[in-house]
Amino acid sequence: MNFTFRAVLSPCIGVCMLDDDGLCMGCHRTSAEIARWPQMGDDERLQLMEIVLPKREAQRT
Repeated sequence: MNFTFRAVLSPCIGVCMLDDDGLCMGCHRTSAEIARWPQMGDDERLQLMEIVLPKREAQRT
């Protein structure tokens, strides 16, 4: 059997509404990032989770 293990879980918190800038109000991802999440590799997911999303969240406050 061949299984694909995804180690990086989605940042979705169930608040799925886009703001005026096109960012999700819950997880701070763009609609393109949300749509591509299943195809992203773990390295790309980690970069988004550890670098991009925290910067976006800090800019909103």
